[in-house]
Amino acid sequence: MPVFRFESVVDAPLAEVFAWHTRPGAMERLTPPWENIQVTDRSGGMSDGGTVTLRFRRGPIPLTWTVKHTAFEPDRMFRDEQVDGPFERWVHTHRFEAEGATRCRVMDEIEWEPPLGALGEAFGRPLVEGDLRRLFRFRHDRLAGDLERIRTSGMRPGLTIGITGASGLIGRSLTPALTTEGHTVVPFVRPGRSVDGSSIEWDPGTNRLDPTSLEPLDAVVHLAGEPIAGGRWTAEKKAAIRESRTRGTRLLAEALDRCAAPPETLVSGSAIGFYGDRGSESIGEDGGRGRGFLAEVCEEWEAAAAPAARAGVRVVHLRTGIVLTPDGGALGEMLPAFRAGGGGRIGTGRQYMSWIDLDDTVGAIQFALGHASLRGPVNLTAPGPVTNASFVNTLGRVLNRPTIVPLPSLAVRTLFGEMGKTLLLEGARVFPRKLQEAGFAFQFSTLEDSLRHQLGRQDP
Repeated sequence: MPVFRFESVVDAPLAEVFAWHTRPGAMERLTPPWENIQVTDRSGGMSDGGTVTLRFRRGPIPLTWTVKHTAFEPDRMFRDEQVDGPFERWVHTHRFEAEGATRCRVMDEIEWEPPLGALGEAFGRPLVEGDLRRLFRFRHDRLAGDLERIRTSGMRPGLTIGITGASGLIGRSLTPALTTEGHTVVPFVRPGRSVDGSSIEWDPGTNRLDPTSLEPLDAVVHLAGEPIAGGRWTAEKKAAIRESRTRGTRLLAEALDRCAAPPETLVSGSAIGFYGDRGSESIGEDGGRGRGFLAEVCEEWEAAAAPAARAGVRVVHLRTGIVLTPDGGALGEMLPAFRAGGGGRIGTGRQYMSWIDLDDTVGAIQFALGHASLRGPVNLTAPGPVTNASFVNTLGRVLNRPTIVPLPSLAVRTLFGEMGKTLLLEGARVFPRKLQEAGFAFQFSTLEDSLRHQLGRQDP
């Protein structure tokens, strides 16, 4: 029977590392973004033989996988065994050993048996072991990064944090990152969509939000908004983009203003679209508003939070760049063409792309929640913005694919209209000056490091 092993040492005490693994969200944080795995069911916990069911795909084939916790020794080990899934046998033993007072050795051991016996092992073993190396390199890197962010976030223990847009691209990662840190997350949901009995109902369309529902919260992270990509900007689409941001933010801010004891902090979404098309100009948070539809929307979006600030709530406006993850967003849209060898520069390729890794996006939000010195606009971008041509070449190198199929400017304007011109042909060279001045350390400050982490291609 094949046995796979992987281990590393992380800079955190044994008790903290083990506790992180036992909290809600650990499974989601350890799931690689390129796999698109969903946790569909949980029952029980680690210490009482609980089970977890996952759903994922292998090519066009949908699969489910149920594992059961069969052993649990606090601060030492736990074990998962397959109950139902793609293997004949799968036993995953997690072990932990102290390396002095401040470090911990994390060891994973997988005993697995493929279907079809010896034939399955002969043909499947190289593929399975290659996938396992990618998986556990990612898992150990993310674990180390999350533990470091917890150490430096500055957040008080045991906060209760409300999140709008919790099911969106950023919210899906932020929620488990906060729960593995020991915080409680309360999602905002539309009426009739309660989540596990612990949620806040709101409806921006009808201005429904009870201010008293916000008073148990220590902070709110506001991420909800209509996606800006995915089709031409018709008059209706532009109205939805504007209204979903300004109306929702205003409803939330006015409710905070009416609270008898409001949460201390509102971390509210915005975007680097505030700066408009700025060529190669180096832009910090004092760069001033640019021109165009998105710049106008972002200005109104941020202004809508004013009632919360007047009520004494610390308000942070996250001017977010291009968030990199294969799970969605710009990178998710680009990957099919680039994997097929059909990628290339867009237009001249000279327009700047101010990007940020999804893990650093989550870490920066945690940092903003924990550092009272941050308020007002904060650029959520990596310190290394690149041109479109450089981005394309780097992605091609990471994927080991050619990037020789350009998308001309005329084609962009013809196919996508104003949306394509704004999002694909224009850009701004934005820097995260406030975050860096406050001491935030980026885990992924270069584009290639971020792409290799997010795509599971850590080894060149």
